[in-house]
Amino acid sequence: MRLPGRAAPVDWLVVGLGNPGAQYARTPHNVGFQVAEALIARWDLGKPKKTFAGLYVDGRTMPGGPRVGVLLPQTFMNDSGRSAGPARGALKVDLDHVVAVHDEIDLKFGDVRTRLGGGLAGHNGLKSLKQGFGSPDFARVRIGVGRPDSTDPDIVAAYVLGKWRQPGADVADLVDRAADAVERIVDGRDALG
Repeated sequence: MRLPGRAAPVDWLVVGLGNPGAQYARTPHNVGFQVAEALIARWDLGKPKKTFAGLYVDGRTMPGGPRVGVLLPQTFMNDSGRSAGPARGALKVDLDHVVAVHDEIDLKFGDVRTRLGGGLAGHNGLKSLKQGFGSPDFARVRIGVGRPDSTDPDIVAAYVLGKWRQPGADVADLVDRAADAVERIVDGRDALG
């Protein structure tokens, strides 16, 4: 029985990275939110509730499947650890059972890669998660959004915070494939190394 106001432990915590607010919806930087929302629908978890400074919902991926929590921090990308760190503690999730889902400008659009731990590639959301968790040793689903032909920080920011430039069907396929990658991790088909 769950006590009021207490979160039940989960087997996995999926953290979709993005920024709250309509102006950031459907942008490359928010692809982590899009994948998290796709997984919530795929697993029929219901409507997320406000907790852990984010939107959170949990349930089983399928009858008898692992119990998974899905968190969309509402702290803004660069402060995601302030949401995800306390969620991980309250849910009693081992760090290697946390999956961060995020955009990756150093991967061409359409690439989806997974890994456990590793560098942060200058990604401020990942830096914040490392700070919130006390370690970078969490799983990642890295979603290639490409980068503009410039290293100018203002141009790069405009690119990731602007609307998708790719056709909607291509973005939907990317989100679906990234959700598949999360599922393979959670159900043990992708052991990560």
